[in-house]
Amino acid sequence: MFRTILKRYEANVVTYRPKALNAPTAREVARELLEGAAKLFGDKSKPAGCLGVQGALACGEEADPIRRELIANRTAGEHAIRQRLKRAKAEGDLPADSNPASLARYLSTVVYGMAVLAAGGTSGKDLLQVAEMALQNWPGSRKIEQSSW
Repeated sequence: MFRTILKRYEANVVTYRPKALNAPTAREVARELLEGAAKLFGDKSKPAGCLGVQGALACGEEADPIRRELIANRTAGEHAIRQRLKRAKAEGDLPADSNPASLARYLSTVVYGMAVLAAGGTSGKDLLQVAEMALQNWPGSRKIEQSSW
């Protein structure tokens, strides 16, 4: 039953991921993922956070099968991002020295971090600022000047 709930959640709530994976450039993939997550997690009409993150954090030992299912789900999501970024690199859309696996992990880490922040009450506006800061670190982006902090 939990797998059914998780699949329904992915299909009906996490709608930004398929859109992001179909974006024309790697930078747009990153933007769609980060901004989509910020908008979803910052939407006060929905429960705060993310089922895939909150469920795994709240699981006790007796719910280990659920925790493992959530880990597998997050791993599959990161794998899909990695595959899309590998394609971008092969097409010359990412620098030759870029690492699609590391970039996918970076995006996933920021997205799941935003979910934790949202569960703690961070506003959608603040989550969008996190997304923008993360995009400034994307390959080929302007580097942030420390003096501007």
